[in-house]
Amino acid sequence: MPVTRDHLAEGPRVGIRHFTHEDEPEFTSRARESRDLHHPWLSPPTTADDYAVYAARLVGDPSRTGFLVCEKDSGDIAGFINVNNIVKGGFLSGALGYGVFAHAAGRGLMSEALDLVVRYAFGPMGLHRLEINAQPGNTASIALAQRGGFRLEGYSPKMIYIDGAWRDHERWAITAEMVSGL
Repeated sequence: MPVTRDHLAEGPRVGIRHFTHEDEPEFTSRARESRDLHHPWLSPPTTADDYAVYAARLVGDPSRTGFLVCEKDSGDIAGFINVNNIVKGGFLSGALGYGVFAHAAGRGLMSEALDLVVRYAFGPMGLHRLEINAQPGNTASIALAQRGGFRLEGYSPKMIYIDGAWRDHERWAITAEMVSGL
């Protein structure tokens, strides 16, 4: 029987749900196993203390929310997708950040999860626009944005401070009107 653990949305192979503090042992273990995959693009928390700070921001800050990508059959955490910099009012927008864990990489789970998060953001969250900022050399991240229907909107030099330096980023975006069935 599939493990659902209160998913907010489900696809054929994955469900998405919010982070909890109880997810720390599995999340940090998966992050440690995935260091080589993630470097230099991102650095998810690998210790209990770092996870506590990270999860508290995603749970308690109204300008961001985090989703764990969980395999339906096992309940294992396959990755995460966060909606950051949520702006209400006339913008109704947010910026996505994400990562897959090594054991789940290359299996198409993140494409399925990205679709679920986009639909959730444009549905229950009431957003109108989502943006992905990806470093030009991060071909996996750019490919995910493309598969998700995001359009390339521009290039931002020295946009985000990552791994000790200001990094250039491509800006990809999608609006509610671009998603069928909404």
